[in-house]
Amino acid sequence: MIILGIDPGTTKTGYGVICVQDGQRRALDYGVIRPPRQLKLMDRYLIIYEGIEELLKTHKPAILVVETQYVQKNVQSALKLGMARGIALIAAKKQNIAIFEYAPTKAKLAVTGTGRASKFQVQGMVQKLLNLSEIPQPEDAADALALALCHSQAMRANSLLGEEI
Repeated sequence: MIILGIDPGTTKTGYGVICVQDGQRRALDYGVIRPPRQLKLMDRYLIIYEGIEELLKTHKPAILVVETQYVQKNVQSALKLGMARGIALIAAKKQNIAIFEYAPTKAKLAVTGTGRASKFQVQGMVQKLLNLSEIPQPEDAADALALALCHSQAMRANSLLGEEI
């Protein structure tokens, strides 16, 4: 099963693609979609949408996992981030891909054992869990991989309990 994790943002949208097979997890691809900052926001949204659409076509994931939005002090930033998040949801929905959402603290907990882990701790554990030769860069890509790993662990736990997710 292929899982695509998305850490949405308007200047950097992290992505991480993992394959789960026979209890083993391995990274297929990770990185960021990085629209130029000088573009108008609507143009950046289009670049993010096209980037996610390309990832969906290339990797054909069964599941898209996206980070839930947390409320920020700056309402404008929260709205912009929500739009980037919505773009990922629409791209997946258009291709009938199952969508799951996790809070950043839940993804951190799944890979590090604590919901308050630092970005560096998340990167290090993602590297170990996926047997990567180096720490995944940038942080947004590691966060996206952590989301995908979080869902793979939830699937495994539910499978052991005989439940569907």
